[in-house]
Amino acid sequence: MTRRPYSPSPSSPRPSKKPRIDHLTSDDFKDGVMLAPMVRSGVLPTRLFALKHGAKLVWAPEIVDKAILHSERVVDPITGVISYNGKSRAMFTTHPLEKPYLIYQIGSSDPSLAVQAAKMVLQDVSGIDLNCGCPKPFSTHSGMGAALLSTPDLLCSILTALRTELPPHITVSAKIRLLPNQEDTLKLVEKIVNTGISALTVHCRTRNQRMKERAVIERLKEIVEFVEGMGKGIAVIANGDCLSWEDAKRVRAITGAHSVMIATAAESNPTCFSPTPLVDIEKTLIPPYVQMCKYLGNFWANTKWSIIQFRGSLSTLKRTECIAIKDSLAKAKSYDDMNEFVGGQWDGEQVFQEIVEVIQARENTPLSLAVNVDEANENRDESVPLVTPPATQNPEPPGLWAPLAPANALRAPVPAMISRQDVVSPTPGDVVPLPS
Repeated sequence: MTRRPYSPSPSSPRPSKKPRIDHLTSDDFKDGVMLAPMVRSGVLPTRLFALKHGAKLVWAPEIVDKAILHSERVVDPITGVISYNGKSRAMFTTHPLEKPYLIYQIGSSDPSLAVQAAKMVLQDVSGIDLNCGCPKPFSTHSGMGAALLSTPDLLCSILTALRTELPPHITVSAKIRLLPNQEDTLKLVEKIVNTGISALTVHCRTRNQRMKERAVIERLKEIVEFVEGMGKGIAVIANGDCLSWEDAKRVRAITGAHSVMIATAAESNPTCFSPTPLVDIEKTLIPPYVQMCKYLGNFWANTKWSIIQFRGSLSTLKRTECIAIKDSLAKAKSYDDMNEFVGGQWDGEQVFQEIVEVIQARENTPLSLAVNVDEANENRDESVPLVTPPATQNPEPPGLWAPLAPANALRAPVPAMISRQDVVSPTPGDVVPLPS
């Protein structure tokens, strides 16, 4: 198939609309649902589908500072895809279409290297985020990721260096986890906010918590109020156990957070940012996703891994049909093996242009997640406990069977020293706060 050079508006006689976002501010991080940074899953095609279906901003997967410094920037003259190539393949790809909404996440434990890495990608992103929350060895080695929570002075020095050295139109933000002690968490948050960041994402688990333990989103409300009390207008974004755009309202009502970030649910269905996410995704999402991946030159192994994670509600498809489709996908070894699955129609360029039109048409007015917290609490069904859904996986990094793990009656409770609650019953009325 012959591909023609990328054009922002190939079929319309009208001039293409330029997104209203000239540069991001703290307000742009508010009243929205965001795509979390996800290793392997948060690739360009997934980010574009998320934006199409309502994500306000999207985070790219974490990339270690030294890695991007040794990459080569290459632009595809046909698709417009920008690749930062390593020795064997691209380690990061993006497209001008997503730039107004793209936050690039850095893994670093060195202020100088963090600044150098950020400057490498400045022309292609709108913000830089420092990963201070991932507990996995690939992130925490050399003091990066969640390891920075134990070295707050180093953490803040990196953020300060980024804010000082980067242009004002590039936002600087951070993503952290809770510390076991709430007082220590607030002290850390105060230091981080004073570095001049535009937004702070809080993954409502501690460094040692894993998939089997629910996110302690109840602790975030005090943090949000504390940040608001500092008077700097910083956006606080809640992360942990949110399953959809509709579920984000519940999270905001409980936490008071300015926005909500979704990880594992988006890995399963990147259309979850819409009030009406796609169903029967084996037919409605996977075929166009594969077609666009091929058009944009997405690495096949990554495409296959991503579509194997996709799963959602069924409407007309039967479970046996879904299993058969997934089995055929698992056997595919290249895009050529997907020819029968897409019916011989490789319409990736058309799929991409449809996304271009949707993103350009939104003109920086994505779905608002503004929630009247008092009204939400008033209308809440009191029989439903103020806890996050059981059996959700740890969003960082996502598991192989996101977003829901198998039911587990032995699910480990969150320790009282972390939750600050002695949970003797699942109902809110029976929760006894621990003494301060």
